[in-house]
Amino acid sequence: MTREIQSAYLAAEGLLDPLLQELEGTTGVHNQLVLSSQPAKNAHWAQNIWRNPQVFHIDSISDAAKQLKALQRNWCLYSHTLHRRAKLIRDKLPPVNSKPMRFPSLLSASPLGSFTLLDENTLLASTDCSSPFPNGEAHFVEDKNGPPNRAYLKLYEALTLTGTTPQPGEFCIDVGGSPGGWAWVIHQCDAEVLSIDRSPLSPSVAELKGVSFQKRDAFTLLPEELENRRIDWIFSDIICYPEKLYDWILKWVESGVCKNFICTIKFKGEPDLAIADKFAAIPGSHVRHLFHNKNELTWFKLGDPAA
Repeated sequence: MTREIQSAYLAAEGLLDPLLQELEGTTGVHNQLVLSSQPAKNAHWAQNIWRNPQVFHIDSISDAAKQLKALQRNWCLYSHTLHRRAKLIRDKLPPVNSKPMRFPSLLSASPLGSFTLLDENTLLASTDCSSPFPNGEAHFVEDKNGPPNRAYLKLYEALTLTGTTPQPGEFCIDVGGSPGGWAWVIHQCDAEVLSIDRSPLSPSVAELKGVSFQKRDAFTLLPEELENRRIDWIFSDIICYPEKLYDWILKWVESGVCKNFICTIKFKGEPDLAIADKFAAIPGSHVRHLFHNKNELTWFKLGDPAA
């Protein structure tokens, strides 16, 4: 079986089923880690993707650590069995910083590999993983007082992954923004934000400099309404059917008036893989599951306006 492993995918807790629906050639499932005989693909529901993993025979804990260190310095353990043995291997490897990050932070330029034990003498490891975070888990130093809800952590994670943030002087639109977690993050970046929702912002956010609010149906806002104003970012964490968000966001993409988009695609019940693929098919886009997502995905499109 081990010779058939060409890729591996780590699912978030409780979200193994939608990941399995995306994959072909599954050869084994180890808790949340799915092994596949097929080359790695950009599975939307994977919290971390292990590309071209290698299988190693190990004679001892020291031998395992030696073989891993021969490949690269930084390693993350995914432990699903033989936990004590796996942790002893990890303890013999160079330490990796696991402290929560402060936002904004630049990601480490050093690659972070992942490894696991398949049995006592068989180790699976990949030096090429899709997530820069250990097991795809992005932990931040939390602000208990400023933001009105925990949704801000999703935007922390999304912006950290992009390697960029809204800049001073830029104008952002935040739809479905109440009570204002994402507007709060945008304010922290010193950019201007127009938040649109049927429900008001938290007073602590509404009073911030550079934050404005319109009480309306977000989907009534169309590109021609703001055609004379430069729009640098469109953000959305709105609760709606994915199809409705897709139809609305496509109008903005095709208008070419905005260059950067980050939107949450929320699902009620079983996720629809087809609509996720439609978002991903928008040129210059990608879709991924974030650590701070629940039954939802995040769609990214960054770059220059189309027109």
